[in-house]
Amino acid sequence: MIRPERRRSRQQRAVDLQPAFEFHAPAQPALKSRSIEQQIKAFCEFGQPTRQLTTPFPNSGHHSAEIPTFVNEFWTARQRQANALHEVSYRACFKPQLPRFFIERLTQPGDIVYDPFMGRGTTPIEAALLGRIPFGNDANPLSIIMTRPRLRPPQLSDVEARLKTIPLDVPADMPDDLLTFYHPDTLRAISSMKNYFRERRLTGALDVLDEWIQLVALNRLTGHSNGFFSVYTLPPNQAVSVKSQRKINERRQQVPPQRPIVRILLKKTRQLLGDLTPKLRGTLARVADHALLLTEQAAATSSIPSDSVALALTSPPFLDIVQYATDNWLRCWFLGIEANSVQLTVPRKIEDWQRSMTAVFRELHRVLKPGGHVAFEVGEVHGGKTKLEETVLPCGAASGLEPRLILINDQKFTKTANCWGVDNMSKGTNTNRIVLFRKI
Repeated sequence: MIRPERRRSRQQRAVDLQPAFEFHAPAQPALKSRSIEQQIKAFCEFGQPTRQLTTPFPNSGHHSAEIPTFVNEFWTARQRQANALHEVSYRACFKPQLPRFFIERLTQPGDIVYDPFMGRGTTPIEAALLGRIPFGNDANPLSIIMTRPRLRPPQLSDVEARLKTIPLDVPADMPDDLLTFYHPDTLRAISSMKNYFRERRLTGALDVLDEWIQLVALNRLTGHSNGFFSVYTLPPNQAVSVKSQRKINERRQQVPPQRPIVRILLKKTRQLLGDLTPKLRGTLARVADHALLLTEQAAATSSIPSDSVALALTSPPFLDIVQYATDNWLRCWFLGIEANSVQLTVPRKIEDWQRSMTAVFRELHRVLKPGGHVAFEVGEVHGGKTKLEETVLPCGAASGLEPRLILINDQKFTKTANCWGVDNMSKGTNTNRIVLFRKI
């Protein structure tokens, strides 16, 4: 298995973290003049007042306690669109507006914001765009590959120049099964690019431009338009099996067309860089040297200093809802990673999930500085029947964190459990449920 390279020793990284605490960025509008509870109670930016409920939960003494629960539309599709730098595809990722909501209210520029299950890197990227120091971790090695290049985005002209130097007629391997997705000439080019990146990794020559092109290629492997390398298939946040793709081809009577992969890579690069003003590029440049991205188990991240993180914001694996290894099998092939060897936390039983999350909370308690917060997004699973926000409250409390509130972002025309007093309009995962804890 090929893992992302480690560019510095852990001791060197620990030393490099020190300047982060003295980082200064331009001041932003003050949102901390009122407590987070007061801000949420008064929130009505989209025309609706916040509703307040209570959620009971057992505390450490097995007595029932209650926590305030706030329901509103706190971020919305009608809101300003997020920065285009986020537009990479990954299964089960939340909107950038979610971390922005908490980062702006609970941290200051120069603070460390950490995601122990960073996925495609939404939290670290949004933190960096806001002038915070991005820390991230994920047991899936794809996460670093998808996150790190966007902290140092290149110029389009440099990407175009590098693409001209990459040979597209020296394939590493050309599995016949992949002809279900690709025209033979397209597969030859993709496999040649795979071979190029492999050689660059082995020789230590892989640089920021290579990493960017590799990231963009990962996100163009398969999709449902001519903006992807493949014939029509499912949206690009997962790859169907070869068997399933054959059925799609038969049903649609389609044959994989030849794709201009260099043109596709440049078009996607142009899109990703589209919102990067010189000011934002400067902000990213200031924080990138202090970033820390890990491929560890979330309950054991010894590289992160104790009492250093201002805000930990994450969305953990939800029971067995998402099969990450299955979804990412084609991306793993492109990177030379054995998908089944990646050890991910996906417990199937609620009791096992709770034990696993309790261990993560203990580690979060260690890395949080006093007064720091954990915003733990647990979504809506099993059609709203399983309320992970109630399950996770004892996990955080057992680690020594203080449960502060639950925030439920309720979208218009969405389905939420009736007990919350939220309208049921359609089936699906339509709410974000965030449990906020504080280290006293």
